[in-house]
Amino acid sequence: MANNEAVNKTMKLLSEAKLEKYQVISNKSKNTEMVVERGEISLLRTTTDVNLQITAVNKNKKARINTNKTDDSAIEEAIKNVQELLETSEVDEAYDISPFQETKQFESGDKEPSKEDMYNLITRFIEAVKLEYPKLNISESSLTFNFAEVNLVNSNGVKYLQTKGIYSFYVVFTAKDGNKVSSMNFASFSMGNLEKDLLDTATLRTLIKENIEQLKTKPINEKFVGDVLITPDYLGELIDAFAAIGLSDGSIISETSVLKDSIGETIASSKLTIHSNPRSKHICDGYSITADGFEARDLTILENGVLKSHLLGLYGAKKTGRERAENSGGAYIVDAGDISYNDIIKKVKKGILLARFSGGSPSSNGDVSGVAKNSYYIEDGKVQYPISETMIAGNIYDMFKNIKEISSEQVNFGKTIMPWILTSGVTISGK
Repeated sequence: MANNEAVNKTMKLLSEAKLEKYQVISNKSKNTEMVVERGEISLLRTTTDVNLQITAVNKNKKARINTNKTDDSAIEEAIKNVQELLETSEVDEAYDISPFQETKQFESGDKEPSKEDMYNLITRFIEAVKLEYPKLNISESSLTFNFAEVNLVNSNGVKYLQTKGIYSFYVVFTAKDGNKVSSMNFASFSMGNLEKDLLDTATLRTLIKENIEQLKTKPINEKFVGDVLITPDYLGELIDAFAAIGLSDGSIISETSVLKDSIGETIASSKLTIHSNPRSKHICDGYSITADGFEARDLTILENGVLKSHLLGLYGAKKTGRERAENSGGAYIVDAGDISYNDIIKKVKKGILLARFSGGSPSSNGDVSGVAKNSYYIEDGKVQYPISETMIAGNIYDMFKNIKEISSEQVNFGKTIMPWILTSGVTISGK
């Protein structure tokens, strides 16, 4: 059964079940993957996945079922399960589906992969690493092309179709020299085409060079409160955490977010502006449809330190009486500053360059602590040496308030665009 046939069949059966409101999302994806093991291409495979998500709202009760089978009997069984779940669901007047919107189709990227170009690109990467970085050991790597077709239809007349083709690269590596082995690091990014060599995309070459330097690390032999220069590689993760504890449905509904009543207020440095731009021409791996049935639009979350929007979906907005966000978050772009990375380094009296972080999720008030990995000690305006694992502790909200500088350089990872950010007031604990 074709993807749209499965949706039509499901919608017909839901109508016959006389449910008040319902939504069907069909997601069909085809992945072509080249896997590298021990410096050689070891696997070429193509896989196809189909997922059908059925959501129903009836008498202020809600049920949702996912199935990876789209034959008639599987769909009939899924709808039966939805009806059974509705009977035991709790009543909540905030349950709903999106209202009628104009039918639209969104297309981006290639429909089929260029396997020859994929092979040539990853082969050049393997050969370049062997030649330029003989101490590097690649433990895991893959170049993938994904073509996805998302079909969203609901009983209010919403009909959206999105097709997207995207290339993505993932690599895990360590350096080895005799008995010395560096701490593991990784890189991942998305690409709309294969025009650029992998080593020269995002921060991959920098991370590899640094990983080899990190064969020789030193401890920081003191505890102090200092500056942290956050790399683009970690900044995206930090913003994800900020959004989860401060802007999401869960944190706003539960009222655990310290930002629940902060729209229009200054919550961060005036240097900081954050966008969520899934439709930007600069973000190749974005999205056009939200999971709750709306066309996604670009959104400014934070403008010159002023909070402009939460990231509430339809349910969160109805539950709290607040405004629904124009998208579902992600695709973050942080505006560049007006000072170069090298000049930012010169301003650091004492601190670290933070490239990777290992720790628990931040608390609702923003407190976070863990281990700085693949990072460097900075003193008197110079990067001094790579550090052995060092504890850091701070607060996300304070980090954003205490921003000193943002670099004029940005790195495009396909899904995000990030600069370097220098902040202060972080506790750094060495041995």
